[in-house]
Amino acid sequence: MTLATLALASAVKARALEFGFDRVAIGPAGPPEHGRAFERWLDAGYAGGMDYLARGRAERLDPLRLLPGARSVVAVALAYNVDDGDPSWRPVARYARGRDYHDVMRPRLERLAGFIDEAARPGVRSRVAVDTSAVLERDLAARAGLGWVGKNTNLLSLSLGSYFFIGIVLTTAELLADGPLPDRCGTCTACLDACPTGAFVAPYVLDARRCISYLTIEHRGDIPEPLQEGIGEWIFGCDICQEVCPWNRKPEPAREPAFAPEGPLPPLDELLQLDEVGFRARFRRSAIRRAKRAGLLRNVALVLAHRRAAGTRGGGR
Repeated sequence: MTLATLALASAVKARALEFGFDRVAIGPAGPPEHGRAFERWLDAGYAGGMDYLARGRAERLDPLRLLPGARSVVAVALAYNVDDGDPSWRPVARYARGRDYHDVMRPRLERLAGFIDEAARPGVRSRVAVDTSAVLERDLAARAGLGWVGKNTNLLSLSLGSYFFIGIVLTTAELLADGPLPDRCGTCTACLDACPTGAFVAPYVLDARRCISYLTIEHRGDIPEPLQEGIGEWIFGCDICQEVCPWNRKPEPAREPAFAPEGPLPPLDELLQLDEVGFRARFRRSAIRRAKRAGLLRNVALVLAHRRAAGTRGGGR
């Protein structure tokens, strides 16, 4: 490792922070250590209907398939812990209450990749990923030292908790690696115990087919009846396993204003009246588009049905 290589790593980290990222770490670009576990997870059917995960299996198991010659991974974190104090957004997972994170992060990652290509020796190439490329971002970020993988399968940071997005830059440049952090979950099982649908098969193993986030976002068609009650009040995503995590008791607040909600969420009965044009107009800048209109209205109808049933039993508001 030369002085020039050390200087380049320092410059890359400084530039990442200048671009607005909250944390940055560097690791190697080889195959992720948990590749075998990922394959077992896929083979067990825990991915549900997310067939794209299996289609990109080979690339996820070896980043060099995406970027031949890759030597380093620059992993960045962007916090989304915005305390807006608006209860209307409670049925939506915290990460989706503001701007779509892809739109916020990708331009900055592209700028960072461009900086690396210019600052490194001639011929260096870089490629970015924001959970839309066939990359195991969480594993690569954990190996770099951005955080450690918690029992709820989220990446955890000492100061940010788990309320942050992960961005990756694969590069053929040689950069000084930081090294992974130790697992600090200890004997705590709060996240596993709190899941209302029993989605955790074991610590660090999530059956997406039972996960509220998967059911309300990725799943198409009716939600299986045995899992409907566990959906509770969620119409998009779920934060329960994060809310109970001790590392999320006092996470640093997000500095990015784009993740704050743009006004209150309309009442659920109004959302139920949205046509396709109205849905696209209302959520054109939001990650909620991922559920599609049919999925969102399905979720809203289920929550309203729960409320009516609770009112009939004398427990409604």
